[in-house]
Amino acid sequence: MRDSIRSLSTLTLGVLLSGAAGASDAKLSAQSIIVNPTQPDLSVQVWTNRDASGAGNPTYQIGERISVGLKTNAAAYVYLFNVNADGAIDLFFPNRYEDNNYVAAGTARVFPAGDAAYNLSVGGPAGQDKLLALASTTKLSLDDIFRFEGQQDFATVKVKGQDDLAQALSITVNPLPADGWTTDTAFFRVATAAQTPAPQPTPTARIQPGQRQDGSIDGAMVDAYARLKGGESLGNATTYATPWGDGWWQKFNGVGAYGDAVLLHANGSSRSYAVHGRLLERYLALARAENGAVRPPSRLGWAAGDEKVIPQNRYGTTGLYGFFQNGALYGSEKYGTFWLTGPVLKAYQGLGGSGSFLGFPTRDQYSLNGAWAADFEGGTIRTVNGAIKIYRK
Repeated sequence: MRDSIRSLSTLTLGVLLSGAAGASDAKLSAQSIIVNPTQPDLSVQVWTNRDASGAGNPTYQIGERISVGLKTNAAAYVYLFNVNADGAIDLFFPNRYEDNNYVAAGTARVFPAGDAAYNLSVGGPAGQDKLLALASTTKLSLDDIFRFEGQQDFATVKVKGQDDLAQALSITVNPLPADGWTTDTAFFRVATAAQTPAPQPTPTARIQPGQRQDGSIDGAMVDAYARLKGGESLGNATTYATPWGDGWWQKFNGVGAYGDAVLLHANGSSRSYAVHGRLLERYLALARAENGAVRPPSRLGWAAGDEKVIPQNRYGTTGLYGFFQNGALYGSEKYGTFWLTGPVLKAYQGLGGSGSFLGFPTRDQYSLNGAWAADFEGGTIRTVNGAIKIYRK
């Protein structure tokens, strides 16, 4: 493992993480290592080549090639770590081949790039592995965590184990503004040898909407696919309908500008609804930050209505609206995708939502002096002494 890191051509990955100790401002957790509890506007997404959503848990064999992708919604400096089962930690970006870790807003990066002079391969031991992406609006001083020695191509990380990494990173980010940093994690399993799957019958047709692996059908998903003209908006199913939290979901490849999509069906509900593109990306990012994406994010819950395309408003902004059990997502190319919930959402929608003088949200709902607040294109909503106040710009 250590020799591989010093190689000119290959960095070997293997990550297995344990629980983390507490900290003051940064939230340390076994699931996500280190999390900004303020839910900043800045977001970063990390994924592996076998799970572009970043929410799954694909399996790799030891020695198998792997690539890692990331994307930020704003310009940021990004650091990519892994933690091995034995506690050794690797920093694989930045490195000598790609030493500039400044990532432009909305730019997707893949490591290694197609023309890179190095490779990433999966190292042992076998187990549950994790990747950590840390994004900051300012360049971080991480000399106490890693260093490049001599002409080596990948840095030597001084700390060992998730606990020490989390503590060291929490000290580094503590002086930063609350909205100045964020993290994301991705999971993958490492197997020691190729696993031979049980013989499966050759499919005679593609996977159908609502089809479970045992051959049964989720009728609510079938109805939703028909209602939404799924062939025009969802595309073809790429997975079977699979249990998720206390319900079901099924992935689709999307059609054109709609982007990747899922059908969500909460247990106890007679209807299923779709979430697409940028709304899906944010929905899953919130789930990953909150619970490792093993269930929907509690601030939103399950989809409770069909997505709507919002025509151009008075500010010339267009976008998407997604309605959920506990809140809503509003997404626009101009500002990004943000969540609203509770009395703030109720007041906003009572005025006409994004079509009102408020327009689209320009950041997530946030806490101000212990009460909820939200900022929009044309004004703000504040909670003052328990009452909702609305202000024009």
